[in-house]
Amino acid sequence: MTSPPAPLLDPSSDDFRQAGHRLIDWIADHFERIDETPVMARVEPGDVARQFRPAASEEGRSYDSLIREFETAILPGVTHWNHPGFFAYFSVTGSKAGILGELLSAALNINGMIWKSCPAATELETVVLAWLRKALGLPDDLFGIINDTASINTFLALAAARESLALDIRGQGTTGRTLPLLKIYCSEQAHSSVEKSALALGLGSRGVTLIPAGETFEMSTEALAEAIATDRAEGHLPCAIVATIGTTATSSIDPLEEIADIARKEGIWLHVDAAYAGSAMICPELRSLWKGVEHADSIVVNPHKWLFTPIDCSVLLTRKPEILAKTFSLVPDYLKTTDSAAVNYMDYGLQLGRRFRALKLWMVMEYYGLERMRSVIRAHVEWGGRLAALLGARPDVELLAPQVLSVVVFRKIVRDRLGKIDDEASEMASIELVERANASGAVFLSTTRLRGVFAIRVAIGNGMTEWRHVERILDFVEE
Repeated sequence: MTSPPAPLLDPSSDDFRQAGHRLIDWIADHFERIDETPVMARVEPGDVARQFRPAASEEGRSYDSLIREFETAILPGVTHWNHPGFFAYFSVTGSKAGILGELLSAALNINGMIWKSCPAATELETVVLAWLRKALGLPDDLFGIINDTASINTFLALAAARESLALDIRGQGTTGRTLPLLKIYCSEQAHSSVEKSALALGLGSRGVTLIPAGETFEMSTEALAEAIATDRAEGHLPCAIVATIGTTATSSIDPLEEIADIARKEGIWLHVDAAYAGSAMICPELRSLWKGVEHADSIVVNPHKWLFTPIDCSVLLTRKPEILAKTFSLVPDYLKTTDSAAVNYMDYGLQLGRRFRALKLWMVMEYYGLERMRSVIRAHVEWGGRLAALLGARPDVELLAPQVLSVVVFRKIVRDRLGKIDDEASEMASIELVERANASGAVFLSTTRLRGVFAIRVAIGNGMTEWRHVERILDFVEE
């Protein structure tokens, strides 16, 4: 008796081929008309979810039906990060070449946990990160690995820093014995991922010392040195210093060379968070901003922030890969191989499963070329300076931080009858400006607070942005 034929998930490629061509055309058309689309989704909480049935399909549906539902139910709830008027947060600036790289990665659907599981994934990652290291002007001896986000890479770096203290954390852990309080130092302007990493590593919030920032929002090295000395006197153990090159709120630059001197003198791991600004260092004239980076023990740079690679793609570089491996390497029997000369990237991080992220970074770097990417980044920096100059010349605007790279931070000001700035009225005017601008659909601005003052924040970073898009902000200020 013959067995019935086994059912196939996809009996043929016909429907897939037709839908795939349709979607590529849709994406191309979407980019061509994206400037006519509102940047922000115009929905209320629950509006998207209530359009779907309570249970998944039993019999399946056609691609045509799914594409129509995507356009009618999902797309209205999308905030368009690829929009040229997206100036909020930091753009996760994608590109057409990056999309094609992502498409190939999804089609191959590999898991690059070890070399044998996909040699091309491992070796392309090694090659592309060597290219990136060279393009950024970094030392040749840095080991690199691609992970999802800077938050994870900061966690990995700080875990390695903790392991470097010779406390046998790997073997004995942190509980059930007496350990000194481990301390991480970062600017009060540093990204929240530093404190989140401390929470995950068992150091707790009290294990993070926020160092005061100066007038231009960079870390005070004098305060850093004092904090380390105080902690040592109290019996605490310094673990790591995190310097930020391009802080989230203002894109301020910590004095890296001075911080590196302190780290070397004190024997403390130095991690550099250059998630946003690091990509700009492909422009040689900007590298003075991270002078001293060659002394860092670990560095994070996000190609998905300003190097036109679709999210997620964050690069961790370290000159101490052996400590990273000592922290995380754990090889079960089913993954042991005889390929002793190969790199197994699973040994350098928490996750075993690894996407083929190098493929889209390779596609982006090779299709556009470094010089075209440099020219776009240079334009963004120039437009940031032009916007800051035009805003700063207005009597109804106050720049709240020095303009650095492509970030501009300001507020609309209202003065009382004596000509003094009315902070409460200025905050209301600034909030109204942001709400009006974002409701227009033409731009998306985000906000922050700097020492209690409400601020409007503009971050230019999309590969499709032109000066005319940035200029729209001036129209809303004028209104």
